[in-house]
Amino acid sequence: MKALFLTIIAAFLPICSALANEGESGFNLPRMVSFRTEPVNVRSGPGKKYPIEWVYQQKGAPVEIISEYDGWREIKDWEGSVSWVHKTMLTGKRFVKVITLGENNIYNSNSYHSDIIAKVEDGVVGEVVKCTKNNDFCLIKFDSVEGWVPKKILFGVYEHENIN
Repeated sequence: MKALFLTIIAAFLPICSALANEGESGFNLPRMVSFRTEPVNVRSGPGKKYPIEWVYQQKGAPVEIISEYDGWREIKDWEGSVSWVHKTMLTGKRFVKVITLGENNIYNSNSYHSDIIAKVEDGVVGEVVKCTKNNDFCLIKFDSVEGWVPKKILFGVYEHENIN
């Protein structure tokens, strides 16, 4: 009987561990999303009864969802601050924020040896066109400029993530 019980437990462990990484929405946690609009009020807890901690003013700014509760998402921003926002304020459309201080290079291809086609300042938000897990660069569109940017200067994509 003990062996049967252990066999049943062993069979369900992979299922339980897979579910442990899934939020109530059915999507994996953590995951990157972006602000749908501006301004966005973020709160100290999951509901309107909680006080507004601050207001984000940058549409498209990326945040990481780390938890979900009843239509509310606990998020972490590019500075590591954690707060709650209603899910309607977020979109799955992927954007990144440049987090390395100063001017940063935008390259013609996904290599440091390629031509530099523009510079981008820290704090600027761009739309993700493409990222591959086997490369250190992402193709990002900043308004009218599209080029390759090193992942290490970006918040909004994971190191080994594929985005097409």
